[in-house]
Order: sequence, then C-alpha cells, then structure tokens
Amino acid sequence: MLSYAILIACGLICSALALNAWRLIIGPTTPDRIIAVDTMYINSIALIILLGLYQGSASYYEGALLIALLGFVSTSAFCKYLLRGDIIE
Repeated sequence: MLSYAILIACGLICSALALNAWRLIIGPTTPDRIIAVDTMYINSIALIILLGLYQGSASYYEGALLIALLGFVSTSAFCKYLLRGDIIE
C-alpha cells in the first residue's frame, strides 16, 4: 500500500518538475527563472527522498542533502548577481 502512495507521489513530483521547467523556459523575467530553478531543486530533493524510501536505501539521503546544499548556494549566488551584477566583491 505504501509503495503505491510513493509511486503516485513520484508521478506528481515529476509533473511539478515539468511545470517548473516550463516556467524556466517561458518565464518572462529573470526572478521568475530563478524561482523556477529553486523550486526544481526542492522537487528533485523530494523525488530523491521518495526513491530512497521506495528502494529502502539510505544512500539516497546523502545525495538529497548534497543537492539541497548546492541549491541553496546557487540560488544565493543568482540573487546576489541579480541585485549587484557581481558575485564576488
């Protein structure tokens, strides 16, 4: 029963990733694209955690943690570049 719920959740997260990719391509402004990339990071973390639950492997959680760290750093860098035009002062 839990495996069916995980598979349904994976399908919904994949559809959310597709909609975020659409916003990334079509987004009229740069902040829209930055938010789309950040949301794609969050959705991919959720997808990796669900796959780890489905397969019963703890190694997926380390990958999700690494993606969360990279997502935070890249979103911060994008926003700083958008505000100041330079990442390193």
